[in-house]
Amino acid sequence: MDCYQMTKITNSKVQRKRLNHYAGWKYVVLICTVLIMLLSAIPTIYGEDPALQINHKQDQQPALHVLKQTLEGSNIAVKRIDQDMDKTTIVLTDLSTQTRAKAILEATLPADDDITLALVSAAPSWLQSMGLKPIKLGLDLRGGVQFLLDVDMEPVFNIRAQQLVDNLRTDFREEGFRGVRISINHNNSLQLNLPTDEAKVTLLKLMHNNYPQWKVTQSSGLLVEVGIPQTEKTDIINLTVQQNLQTMRSRIAELGITEAMVQRQGEHRIRIELPGVQDPATAKNVIGATASLAFHELETVRSGSMLVNNNDGIPIRIARDAILGGEHIIDARASVGEIGAAEVNITLDNAGGKKMSSFTKHNIGKPMATLYSEYSRNADGSTKKTNNIISVATIQAQLGSQFRITGAGNMADAQELALLLRAGSLTAPVTIVEERTIGPSLGADNIQNGFSALALGLGLTLVFMALWYRRLGWVANIALIANIIILFGLLALIPGAVLTLPGIAGLVLTVGMAVDTNVLVFERIRDKLREGRSFAQAIDCGFDSAFATILDANITTLIIAVVLYSVGRGPVQGFALTLGLGILTSMFTGILVSRALINKLWGRDTRHDLKV
Repeated sequence: MDCYQMTKITNSKVQRKRLNHYAGWKYVVLICTVLIMLLSAIPTIYGEDPALQINHKQDQQPALHVLKQTLEGSNIAVKRIDQDMDKTTIVLTDLSTQTRAKAILEATLPADDDITLALVSAAPSWLQSMGLKPIKLGLDLRGGVQFLLDVDMEPVFNIRAQQLVDNLRTDFREEGFRGVRISINHNNSLQLNLPTDEAKVTLLKLMHNNYPQWKVTQSSGLLVEVGIPQTEKTDIINLTVQQNLQTMRSRIAELGITEAMVQRQGEHRIRIELPGVQDPATAKNVIGATASLAFHELETVRSGSMLVNNNDGIPIRIARDAILGGEHIIDARASVGEIGAAEVNITLDNAGGKKMSSFTKHNIGKPMATLYSEYSRNADGSTKKTNNIISVATIQAQLGSQFRITGAGNMADAQELALLLRAGSLTAPVTIVEERTIGPSLGADNIQNGFSALALGLGLTLVFMALWYRRLGWVANIALIANIIILFGLLALIPGAVLTLPGIAGLVLTVGMAVDTNVLVFERIRDKLREGRSFAQAIDCGFDSAFATILDANITTLIIAVVLYSVGRGPVQGFALTLGLGILTSMFTGILVSRALINKLWGRDTRHDLKV
């Protein structure tokens, strides 16, 4: 049956199909959607201003006029200064003065105040009060520094092999075996020459009970080879890279970069993007810092002790001499305990286990603090040490090589504590294999060129559609503009969405794909008009017959966008994001918005409807 001849005959009465009709609520939804996306996109037009954010550790805040006079006295123009509780935001007019302004304030304000670089929205306050922000720009558009780091896993496996050698020698000595020869192969596996079959049985028992992460790979007589299985190696690599990611994120926070991106790339590489940073030497000093960890006894007397703040800024007095250093930690992993509470399981090497056992035997019921220390370099090249208490736990029983820490909070807190604990044992050397600096002027050029290409493509498309399809073309142009508005609004609303230069290419591609939907529909409408249908009938049949083709074409492209976003990194993800969102918005505007406009303008022209 033809699409315009659908009828239903009941009791000799003909019920005509109501062509090209939308319920009133659909128009309301469409209008509200476009208006909300327009509000979300407006802050992007205003852009962002460079700013300094000051977090005051003391109760007293500096006077606003003092801050302004201090900066303007150094020829640094201030746009405005906002104060909220214990935070002050100084908005500047020139990005090039941001770093100099930070250095001036660091020399003026109390040492406890944290000063960070930031970019704040330049939109009117009424838009900001609604929580609307501009689209986040990537490194290639904003300018900054990009590092590609390689995590060297060889020392990690070598340290584990050496620890196992030391532990096995101690174990065999305690079991009364002599003449056991142990060597480390080039692949960090262990080769053992055992004196007797009894020693071999003892070895297999030790490996099963004390070192389950190691497996016997070869056994020929009294010659046994022990190695780490591939699954365990993969876990170690993941844990090491994860720990380095956590460490890098905390160190980059010292630079005050609010939009920094730290992500894993490949098996053992880390990509760091620092938008707005123009001094790679400073970033290198922070990224190249090292960390250590130790367990300390809490002290109540001043002699032989020191005060260290915990994560909440509360000072805690601990013994100056450590019970145990982090170099003895073999592993630390978060898990769920017997009663469903989160806990951290810690494994020490043999020497560390003896030290912990000796101390905890005589200190049951007393607290023990975990001290985390970081070493970084100042601007003058000197080393600076920062201490922080990350955990205080009560000793409930005598501990050995394996024990657990409870009371760490929820599972996320336990995982974070495990990452910090592994910093003392799974520290892998990190080398910078690639470094790229993009100046702010180049980023501005990228923005101008990218959006010039978008404007040119959009303008030519609007002219073509208006000339070729005439009145229908004007409807397509309105839908295309609505599509751009909705797309920009979504990019500003979606958390973590970042617009990059390839992302702008995705926007340009979206312009063509958006009108492609209208072209398919309009050509179907022309075909129906040539068949002698009325305009209303041609509209109804055109949209219905083109829908399946539009859906198939867009779904296949959407699959590609999803795959690109899943396996890609950085710029590839930026392109895939705008492409995928553009497909969805193109279908929304090309089918629903265009149909709503055409329905209102010409959809009820029934002068040539065929009679049944």
